[in-house]
Amino acid sequence: MKRSAGLLMFRRTGDGLEVLLAHPGGPFWQRKDLGAWTIPKGEFAAPEPALDAAQREFVEETGFAIMPPLLALGDVVQASGKRLSAWAFEGDCDPRQLRCNEFELEWPPRSGRRQRYPEIDRVGWFGLAQARHKLLPAQCALLDRLEQALDG
Repeated sequence: MKRSAGLLMFRRTGDGLEVLLAHPGGPFWQRKDLGAWTIPKGEFAAPEPALDAAQREFVEETGFAIMPPLLALGDVVQASGKRLSAWAFEGDCDPRQLRCNEFELEWPPRSGRRQRYPEIDRVGWFGLAQARHKLLPAQCALLDRLEQALDG
């Protein structure tokens, strides 16, 4: 089973809790919005620890600093069958300062043309209600766990 790990940055505002979500880059995701956003994450393999991978991927995909402490949110299994391990931390950033690495893809398919795309084409702050509509469905459980952990 493939594994990925990621971090969910959150902040407290006068209107409540907001989370930083990432929109996947590349042509497949270009016109998708609701149910397409994700926490910044990436694949990893043993022997790399999941938490190390989550921190590495967050920085590679956003360019933003991580501010301990990290709060474990557990695992979710996505529609693809991939298991995602996640942690949350409180922080703040300006989405316009996004710095992301890129990947190469043949596009259009079977065209022979290779193009480069950012792994994440944008990030944004969302209140929890809106985030539940934006996130990939399997990741919504992470919002519930974050809320429970902060209320407790």
